[in-house]
Amino acid sequence: MLNPELPGVLLPLLLLPLLPARCPARGAVRFDPTWESLDARQLPAWFDQAKFGIFIHWGVFSVPSFGSEWFWWYWQKEKIQKFVDFMKNNYPPDFKYEDFGPLFTAKFFNADQWADIFQASGAKYVVLTSKHHEGFTLWGSEYSWNWNAVDEGPKRDVIKELEVAIRNRTDLRFGLYYSLFEWFHPLFLDDQSSSFQKRQFPVSKMLPELYELVNKYRPEVLWSDGDGGAPDRYWNSTGFLAWLYNESPVRDTVVTNDRWGAGSICKHGGYYTCSDRYNPGHLLPHKWENCMTIDKYSWGYRRNAGICDYLTTEELVKELVETVSCGGNLLMNIGPTQDGTISPIFEERLRQMGTWLKVNGEAIYETSTWRSQNDTVTPEVWYTCKPKEKLVYAMFLKWPTSGQLFLGQPEATLGSTEVKLLGHGQPLKWTSLEKKGIVVELPHLPSHQMPCRWGWALALTNVI
Repeated sequence: MLNPELPGVLLPLLLLPLLPARCPARGAVRFDPTWESLDARQLPAWFDQAKFGIFIHWGVFSVPSFGSEWFWWYWQKEKIQKFVDFMKNNYPPDFKYEDFGPLFTAKFFNADQWADIFQASGAKYVVLTSKHHEGFTLWGSEYSWNWNAVDEGPKRDVIKELEVAIRNRTDLRFGLYYSLFEWFHPLFLDDQSSSFQKRQFPVSKMLPELYELVNKYRPEVLWSDGDGGAPDRYWNSTGFLAWLYNESPVRDTVVTNDRWGAGSICKHGGYYTCSDRYNPGHLLPHKWENCMTIDKYSWGYRRNAGICDYLTTEELVKELVETVSCGGNLLMNIGPTQDGTISPIFEERLRQMGTWLKVNGEAIYETSTWRSQNDTVTPEVWYTCKPKEKLVYAMFLKWPTSGQLFLGQPEATLGSTEVKLLGHGQPLKWTSLEKKGIVVELPHLPSHQMPCRWGWALALTNVI
């Protein structure tokens, strides 16, 4: 460990070996370490085009796999009874959370297998928890001695294995989640007791690790979290982001979120997350992401989860359609087991999303928001568009028993407007409604000939 008494003024010296000697491209925009400058950075276009990503919560919390990935906090800090009882009934009295470390074996972890599942899901980026609030790093961090995946548990650089597999076997972008704070790190607790006037923890732990992560693994998504109640000036977030955007090896393609210190969420940074499971249901002026979980109650794997605790594929498709129609990206979370397997229920959900996107991806990927996000006549109808192709997509989540779909928003022109069902291909008959909108005659198809099972999309050409 680094000397806890390192003063904040030594930060530039401390980080010198970690900073690559790179010069920005000639004429490139330079960003100052201020929110005004950083917030003006244009988000790399790939992120808005991608629409759908996979979140992976994996760490030592996957060993108890009970209740939540906040297991340590709930057990030791809040002393919630069900967590206390779980430990009392299943482990010796002197068992510490650190004793879970060697049990985090990842013995069945196969990065190629994970990558193939992610590719099959239709996702375009993946974000792995490099370090959660427990402080255990999934790489051999030089600043997390004996509490990392190379020294303890897997005895492997998990991040490197997945990074290589993702980049060699898929077309997904590789991203990393990083928790700024750690619940029980003595330096953070000492800083906290000084009302964050001391800055021992970010200087000797958090900032060096972030530079190490970026330089070593080149993540194109850097998903920050866990400010511990400390302001961004304590974390030197603006200084780090200025380096990330100006000098880092991913400066041209990296995207970041909005969790860089108390008060920054939904206000500063790259795209906004605003809160966990954020889905406003209406258009926002700023690019945003809905990070949510297939397991309704936990981000980490839970051994005690029942079948009703998992969102169905219908519910997941609905979440994707609503999110994209309102200008957001969907980041869908899975929690692997302690031995590195993706449980069948998560794999099935991911593969089913991929099946749906093979048919309807045209209405999702690289689309823009339309003038209306949802329909005013028929509920559960959501819109996207591709202006250059003069296409509007109407995604509907319930197949009408009448065989007629009433759409109150599109204004069609006889002889010019064409309507097709994605996955079916033949032009469909339509008629104009009296004042505004159209009625589409859907094809009469037996269930085995339906393009998909969980929601459908119409492509409307030349409507306004």
